[in-house]
Amino acid sequence: MSMIYSVTVNGGIPENAYFYIDEETLHGFLVDPGASGAALFNMASEKGWEIEGLLITHGHFDHVGGVAAFAKAWEQAHGAPLPVYIGEAGEKYLRDPEYNLSLGFGGPVRMEGKICYQKDGAVVKLEDGSLSLQYISTPGHTEDSGIWYDEASGIAFVGDTIFADGGYGNFRFPGGSFEVLMDSIQSRILTLPEDTRLLSGHSGPTTVGRERKFYTKSL
Repeated sequence: MSMIYSVTVNGGIPENAYFYIDEETLHGFLVDPGASGAALFNMASEKGWEIEGLLITHGHFDHVGGVAAFAKAWEQAHGAPLPVYIGEAGEKYLRDPEYNLSLGFGGPVRMEGKICYQKDGAVVKLEDGSLSLQYISTPGHTEDSGIWYDEASGIAFVGDTIFADGGYGNFRFPGGSFEVLMDSIQSRILTLPEDTRLLSGHSGPTTVGRERKFYTKSL
């Protein structure tokens, strides 16, 4: 069994970070720590959760702004770097403040560390626990946008690719494209089982079945 704990963080834009935890082992992942990395680490420690990696849906500052502080605290506690997983197109977003949009929100964000760039279809598993998530590339909001999908639990962490009630991420930022975004939503997300829960960065939860009615393209 798995547990999801959502925390709204705010580094200039409120964003949903998600702890995804194996209830038996208390090991898990943290998805999109957009701010307050030290506070998120303290929360995990207080609850007894062992985070094995950070899963990133895309490299905008409001999804990665807390990575460095969380990873630093984790490394100090464990004596080793914490893996950070992101799509293979994510490098320029992590290193270029123009692409990650951080220049207008308190200063440039540039990320280094144990970055594990993922190809479409790659799977990340817990070393201690049953959680397993597949990375599915969903460009359009950004070039590096992707979702983390747990087929066994029927859950997808979708970042800013799709929001509840027909919403979707802004495609006017560097690397964005409306046409590409619509194709990603229709061909890569709305083709998942209709009861799949979609957990986004900036809206409440929804499901594939609920969102299909907002799109007219035949699936």
